Amino acid sequence: MDKIEQKIMDLIERHKDEIIAIGRDIWNEPELGYKEYQTAGKFCRHLKNFGIEAETGLAITGAKGYLKGAGASGPTVALIGEMDALPMADSPYAGRETGAAHCCGHNAQMAGMMGALYALCDARVQEAMDGNVVFFAVPAEEFVEMEFKHGLMEEGKIAFGGGKSELIRVGAFDDIDVAVGHHIAPGISLALSNHRSNGFMSKIVRFHGIPAHAAEAPWSGVDALSAAALGIQAVNAQREFFRDQDTVRVHGFISKGGEAMNVIADNVTMEYSVRANNIPAILDASRKFDRAMRSGAVATGCGAKIITMPGYLPVMPAGDTRAVEEAILAAAGSYEVAKHDPGIVMGGSTDFGEVSQILPLLQFNTGGYTNELHNKEMHPVDEYLAYVVTAKVFALTAYNLLKNNGAYARALMEQHEAVLTKESYIQYMEKHNRVETIPMEPVVME
Repeated sequence: MDKIEQKIMDLIERHKDEIIAIGRDIWNEPELGYKEYQTAGKFCRHLKNFGIEAETGLAITGAKGYLKGAGASGPTVALIGEMDALPMADSPYAGRETGAAHCCGHNAQMAGMMGALYALCDARVQEAMDGNVVFFAVPAEEFVEMEFKHGLMEEGKIAFGGGKSELIRVGAFDDIDVAVGHHIAPGISLALSNHRSNGFMSKIVRFHGIPAHAAEAPWSGVDALSAAALGIQAVNAQREFFRDQDTVRVHGFISKGGEAMNVIADNVTMEYSVRANNIPAILDASRKFDRAMRSGAVATGCGAKIITMPGYLPVMPAGDTRAVEEAILAAAGSYEVAKHDPGIVMGGSTDFGEVSQILPLLQFNTGGYTNELHNKEMHPVDEYLAYVVTAKVFALTAYNLLKNNGAYARALMEQHEAVLTKESYIQYMEKHNRVETIPMEPVVME
């Protein structure tokens, strides 16, 4: 460990109480995607304490601020924290007004990213970095409240559902060379996170029928709930035909299933995700899902609208992970570093996948929470690990990337083979952002 690394460690240790307070504050005021106004405000005020003015209004609530190193023309590294929580009104940790809970651990990302400022803004540390650091608070990583997001699209406020997807579209990543991300992983202490994940398409399906008295005259109605049930059964019939190596996942729920048990349902809405670890498999599963939904509509005579919203792309692992691996080892102290398995394919998805398709992405995990991700009982049990150690890894990774004329960052950039450009990414997203309408063809007794 060189003198600057030790100074980074010491500075963050000196401010551990403030960093823990940030993590608690954001935990106690969870907000949902594209509604993170309080969290964004806290981030911007924190930057201002260090003399950094934030650029705001990026993808509605996103914000970022720049710290210039000694070589301002060198690589630009973004430390990214996600602001949103999950809709979990029945969680004991849910916000009373928002019904949201940070059972995703995003408050730890924010605490770690914001905590890194205590070290990286030090004059000696700045002088040792040949490049720039961007502190980036991003919205809407959790792809939930799909009806709300689709409404924002219809209003022209966003084009894509995911926060980083939208930030790429509006150019907020244009000046970034390397991205650094983090996620909480209950059950471990620290780990490199450099493996593939699933990507996905999102679906909103609305079946339209004809209401009728379910006991007195059901033959005069057209049951949208039956159409949905048939569609679900048709999806289930496809499952054995998905290839194992593609890790396909198709899952969802009925968000609206009718008005009353004695009324034939005339409006039923379903929200689904169709996931796989490569783009061809995502598109194949998406076509099969749409076909299944059509079958439910045709069999019952219902009308249907199948809304496809392109979600996230699979994560592409980075080639050179020395900067974050060395940071993890330096920050670990008495905590155990989990062995990294590069062959893992994460079944879930993240909009860090979008970033990784375009520019180099380094990711790491820290623990400090109990239960499982997206479990309503998940909560922090080791705030030092979750917030302070996370801040150390963020800060050390930025320094490692930018020291020695940005050697690690430049090596990572040279090795990276972009799968998509910003332009081809937008074309992909726009192509698969579509609505299919199936007209109602009821067959009812006269």
